[in-house]
Parts: sequence; structure tokens; C-alpha cells
Amino acid sequence: MRNSTRSKVDPFIVMDVMEAARSAEAAGRHIIHMEVGQPGTAAPEGARAALSRAMGEDAMGYTVALGLPALRQRIARLYGEWYGVDLDPGRVVITPGSSGAFILAFTALFDAGDRVGIGAPGYPSYRQILRALDLVPVDIETAAENRLQPVPGDLEGRDLRGLMVASPANPSGTMLGRAEIAALMEAAAAQGASFISDEIYHGIEYEAKAVSALELSDEAYVINSFSKYFSMTGWRVGWMVVPGDHVRVIERLAQNLFICPPHASQVAALAAMECGAELEANMTVYRRNRALMLEGLPKAGFDRIAPPDGAFYVYADVSHITDDSRAFAAEILEKAGVAVTPGLDFDPARGGGTIRFSYARASADIEEGLERLRRFMAARGAI
Repeated sequence: MRNSTRSKVDPFIVMDVMEAARSAEAAGRHIIHMEVGQPGTAAPEGARAALSRAMGEDAMGYTVALGLPALRQRIARLYGEWYGVDLDPGRVVITPGSSGAFILAFTALFDAGDRVGIGAPGYPSYRQILRALDLVPVDIETAAENRLQPVPGDLEGRDLRGLMVASPANPSGTMLGRAEIAALMEAAAAQGASFISDEIYHGIEYEAKAVSALELSDEAYVINSFSKYFSMTGWRVGWMVVPGDHVRVIERLAQNLFICPPHASQVAALAAMECGAELEANMTVYRRNRALMLEGLPKAGFDRIAPPDGAFYVYADVSHITDDSRAFAAEILEKAGVAVTPGLDFDPARGGGTIRFSYARASADIEEGLERLRRFMAARGAI
């Protein structure tokens, strides 16, 4: 039986790293996880309690395709609380994680063969989902002096039908300010490109608040998720805000592609939004871990880094050490017992010389991982 050409997407390398780490753990080794981009904490206690109660009262059948009205209303209120934006709940679409939102957005906005700009380094699944939909991902190689974010000049001559940006970004953790987002939106509009803003790391910021594209314009698709700040990765629930005249388009697609988002996850997500104290306690851990990484990584020989503005990653230039980040990550896992992600996941052209470190786990794990990395690099003669 033949496979489609659309199915020829690259593997998500971090998932392969996770499997290698799992195999090492199954063999009895203690692995420090700096590869996975998920919180080390469970969903908020209030979310789990709310679902437990609901399961005794509700059959958890299908919801409407756009999601529970109460959850859509609560998300709209969040935009008022976080950004001062008065948002119509009717524009909020609940999705099966941000991945479901990407599929809906790309399908709604683009035709086969359309060119969509994505920053490199950037989240690898953008590229692979676009390819699977017969769209053309256009890697925009970002510069260190622009903090690995695209700038308007990068769009010139690209003939784009869409532009995807992420702030805070994965893998760099860097953010775009209000003026930078406005300039990119203007540059995209000038060539007729739709603007999509990935905001799934909003809430996880350190020295400045992240800016939402909705603060600047209603003519954008904004994607978010309960996975990161709300600590609900495996629950697979996210959301998207779209222009009012796009809602019915998205609804028809969602009805046919997904029927609805997971009912149980939506119930938990609604309750999670009222668990501010617990979520901010998680942020205290991230702040501590960020400080540990910025101090400990240079001591371990990883000194070509920039402080992340948000998210929970440090993206390190290791081109002076290796041009094969995948092999280097495998060596670190084997000899140091620390799982890290090769930069090839995020930047096919330049990622052979970069590594991403995640600091989303407990602080004790971060401290132990940094010490293992220091010993590994010392034994390698790199420090």
C-alpha cells in the first residue's frame, strides 16, 4: 500500500530523545530531563477536583464544536485581565491542544502550495503540519542580533501568504515587543499574508509582560493552550481567537475534523483558570530554575546563550564544540545521563550547532543536571 507524498514529514526529534531517555530509565538509569517542553507539575489541584466532581454528574459526551460556552466566556475575560482587551467570546474557539488549532488555522487560511513564513529556529511541528497539508513552509533564518525573531526586512521577496510568529518563542524564549509585532503585522499585510501569533507560552514571562497580537489588531489568528502556564500538556486542550467573520469557517472545519475538543479536558481547563495561586507558585520555580541555568550553564562550558524573556528554555550555540547536535545530544545522554534536545529539531540549516535545554522540572533536578553537565564537559576537556 502506497503512502502519500504529504506524509513524508520529518520526525519530531525531541520525541525520539524522550524515547531514548525512557529506555535508559527502563534499564535502571536515573535520567535528568532537560529535553521535554512540559511542566514537571500536574494540572492544578482545583482543575482535577472539578473534573472529579463533574464525572459523577455528567456523561461527558460531545460538546459543541467550538467548545463549552462557559470556557469560551472565561477565556475572553482572561484577555481583559491580562491585556486590557475587550474580546467577544464568540471569537474564541476551543481546540484539541494548540496542535489542533494549527491544523484548523492552516486549513482555513491557505490553499495547497501557499507559502507560509516561519522563524528559524522555531517549533518544528509548524513546518511538518504545513507540509502534511500540501503547504510550503518558508524558513526565515533569524539573526542573533534580532534575538532570533523575524524582522520586517526578513519578509522581503518571500511571496508569503501567511506569517507565523511565536512570542515567547520555542526554542529561544525570546519575545517580541508591541512595536516589533506591529511592524511584522504591517509587513505581512503589505504582501497579503495572513498573520498567526503563537502565544502558548504567555503567562510564563520574567522581566516584561508578553504582548498579544490582539492588543494591536483583530485581523489575526491568535493561538494559545492550557499546556504550558496552566500545566496541562497531556490533557490536549487549547484555544484560538479568530476574526469574527472567520468563526463559521473554523466551526465547519472543527465539526468535521475533530467533532469537538475533549469534554473532560474542557471542564478541567475552566477550573484551572481560577487556580492563580498554584500557577504562580509554578512560576516561582521557573524563575528559580532560570537563574540556576543562567549561572550553571556557562560554568559547564555552555556560555554562548542569551537570557530567555519567557517560556522555560535556554538555546545554546555549541557550534564551537560540534556540528552534529544530534550525536552530541546522544553522547550527553549516554555519558552524563541528561536528556537535551538537538537544535536540528528547530533549525534544519543551522541546528547542527545548537542545543535546547528545558528547565521546566523541579529545581533539584535542574541543579543535578547542571552538575552532571559540568562533569561531562570537564571530562571532555571543554572546560
